[in-house]
Amino acid sequence: MEMLFALFGGLAMFLYGMDRMSRALQRAAGDAMKRLLARLTATPLLGVLTGLAVTAVLQSSSAATVIVIGFVSAGLLELPRAVAVIYGINIGTTMTAQLIAFDVQTLVYPVLFLGFAARRPRWQAVGEAVFSFGLLFEGIDILGRALQPLAGQAVFLEWMTRVKESPLLGILLGLSMTMVVQSSSATIALLQNVARQAGPDGIHSVLGLAGAVPVLLGDNIGTTVTALLACIGQGKNAARAALAHSCFNLSGSLLAAVLLPWFVRLVEFISPKGPELEVISRQIANAHTAFNVCCALLWLPFLPWMVRLVCALVPEE
Repeated sequence: MEMLFALFGGLAMFLYGMDRMSRALQRAAGDAMKRLLARLTATPLLGVLTGLAVTAVLQSSSAATVIVIGFVSAGLLELPRAVAVIYGINIGTTMTAQLIAFDVQTLVYPVLFLGFAARRPRWQAVGEAVFSFGLLFEGIDILGRALQPLAGQAVFLEWMTRVKESPLLGILLGLSMTMVVQSSSATIALLQNVARQAGPDGIHSVLGLAGAVPVLLGDNIGTTVTALLACIGQGKNAARAALAHSCFNLSGSLLAAVLLPWFVRLVEFISPKGPELEVISRQIANAHTAFNVCCALLWLPFLPWMVRLVCALVPEE
């Protein structure tokens, strides 16, 4: 029970820190972020870069996607431009996993103190964002400590063995986790912490990169649920934008699942070398980034086709 409380408590702190940080950054950015979205989308490539920048700042793909859907619904952003921004949002959301892969636990308490100290009205939103950023990493640390005793449990090892042997089970696990938590960043952070746990031999990861990638793909599919919920009652173009998000992640996940062995080799090639337990978190972060970058590169030339597809799925009548 103590382990479960620590696990869910760490997850709750992570989610709370992520939500508070996103809200504070939106307040700090103000209308500048909205103007950026509305103006810097003249070409598909600019739209992708704009979506990447906005999500990297907000640290929440869900918040950025909801903003885009709201713009489309209000007629402030045309559908083709919105789809390009959504491509970039999917790349920008990988920054959280990249940050988590760094060993920054020694900086958590100074960050919390700096965020708490910045309480003047002028810097209040920035201070809250910094404090929430510290809470986010403190939640990650609690998750890691809670998972250490769990890694030695026979039931846990049996489940991880099943996930390693069945990519479909891994995809379903990631999908269900993200649908429940409503945050792909949280489930990927949990995945990184699980993968850091040693297997029975004490040397290799209990999950490994080949077992972690299918769970990651399921996370990417599950995160589209938030956009689908946000488009309810927002009009046809908003529904089309949300559906483009789903088609982007679903098609990419299916392709990566088919090419799983080659995708794993690509991630190993672009990731640092070393003992598996030391590099697995960075490998998962790189897999997340590589997946979304490759999907954006594949879909960007076919942007008009994506628009036609979602318009056919959500017709005018």
